Amino acid sequence: MRWALVKVCLAVTTMVVVAFAIPLGLVIKEMARDRAFSNAERQAAAVAPALSITTDRDQLERVVASAGSDSGMAVHIPVGGGQRAVDIGRQRAAADDIATVRRLGRASTTEVPGGSTLLQPVALSSGEIAVVEVYVPESEVSNGVATAWAVLAGVGIALVVGSVAVADRLGVRMVQPARKLVEGAHELGEGKLGARVPEEGPNELRLAAVAFNSMADQVVQLLANERELAADLSHRLRTPLTVLRLNAASLGDGPAAEQTRAAVAQLEREVDTIIRTAREAKPQTAAAGPGAGCDAAEVVRERMGFWSALAEDEGRKWRVAGTERPVRIPVARADLAAALDALLGNVFRHTPEGTAFAVDVHNGEDAVIVLVSDAGPGIRDPEAAMARGRGSGSTGSTGLGLDIVRRLAEATGGDVRIGSSVLGGTEVRVWIQLDGREPVRRGHRVRRRRTGRLVSTFNRPRSLP
Repeated sequence: MRWALVKVCLAVTTMVVVAFAIPLGLVIKEMARDRAFSNAERQAAAVAPALSITTDRDQLERVVASAGSDSGMAVHIPVGGGQRAVDIGRQRAAADDIATVRRLGRASTTEVPGGSTLLQPVALSSGEIAVVEVYVPESEVSNGVATAWAVLAGVGIALVVGSVAVADRLGVRMVQPARKLVEGAHELGEGKLGARVPEEGPNELRLAAVAFNSMADQVVQLLANERELAADLSHRLRTPLTVLRLNAASLGDGPAAEQTRAAVAQLEREVDTIIRTAREAKPQTAAAGPGAGCDAAEVVRERMGFWSALAEDEGRKWRVAGTERPVRIPVARADLAAALDALLGNVFRHTPEGTAFAVDVHNGEDAVIVLVSDAGPGIRDPEAAMARGRGSGSTGSTGLGLDIVRRLAEATGGDVRIGSSVLGGTEVRVWIQLDGREPVRRGHRVRRRRTGRLVSTFNRPRSLP
């Protein structure tokens, strides 16, 4: 593209220079010729007054000499009465040309060796016609023409070189963004997901760079979402694995029991490896559309029915509150179930057997709050626990459980907070926004809009039955 633009500009500029320089050079040449013959006419006109007064040879020779053109001027005077004509100066024009001018009475130019001559007729007092001949050498006719042609040629060359330089710069300005776009496409095709293109150059290339960068961002986002989905789906396997591990612990001794426990442990390690390998990017979680969602009370009752069997095996006391009436939330049923399983799985995984826990559902006008609390040892660093992929540092902890819950809440405009429960352990508050607005916060106390009635608080007393 760059050289094509240079060639086009070179061809166009050359044609323009030729189209203007040649006619202008011819005009300059013609002007030089006109200037030379104008000077000859002035010289001839300087002799005309003397010829109209006298035809004396000596006087005319002095007039011609005073004009300063004695070597290039000649005067041809006819003499009547059969006398011989008087010729002053060197005659260069042919006798026939002189006779023709005398007969016609009009000035004329004729070519002679070394240049041209101007033949100017002048009327004498006797009625005869004298002819003044002025020699114009070729050097005078072409005086300044060569210099003018050289100047025109220099200007033309400068224009061509300048246009080529400008075209080359424009070509570079167009080619460099295109080359960077090609390099970025190659890098992205080779798997370098961080490849981006500078948004510079002509408007079309800038738009192409913007589209390329947007496409690259979408590719990265899609890959991140795929990895995130793989991590989340793998994390959901932790719930049945927890059941298998607890059941395997009650099998007693024996080769079969040991093999079962070893297989469950191996499966847990494989799932952890999948989760840790898949977590690399933060996904985009879209909120549920109009009409979508589920009954949070029903999902809580269902999942608590599942976990209650394990709680009884481990001697854990548990309580559920706020599920007597339907509680609609803009969250998919499977996502809410996965979030509850992640929270309850953390209770069973990170608290000793016999530790009590509770699940409360609070239904407000614009938000639903799900509280999961336990009487365990608590979480020393809540911020680190909320950081994706950090985990607790213990075996079997990937750090994705709380992140699944957080993304579910943030998809509705809500949030997740970790605090201390009245049971003495950890309380996880999941705020699910119903209208997509930001939640109203006053420290750790959350109140309803308009009514001002208390919805929930971290420090509200509660007890297990």
